[in-house]
Amino acid sequence: MQSQTSPVPRSVLPVGTIVEVRNRYRGSWSSGFEVADTTERGYWLQRASDRHVLPTPFRPDEIRRAS
Repeated sequence: MQSQTSPVPRSVLPVGTIVEVRNRYRGSWSSGFEVADTTERGYWLQRASDRHVLPTPFRPDEIRRAS
């Protein structure tokens, strides 16, 4: 008999939350972004400076709430 485990719940960052993004190449964090939308594919972000939505979604482990 297989045991079923439920996925670990994650907190959803609402649209408009200011976040930092992990640089996929260097691993450092960059500021100046906010959540534009949340979907099953991840978080769609926009630059705070010009409101341009970035072309790819980000996983929850690639962003964090800005301090």
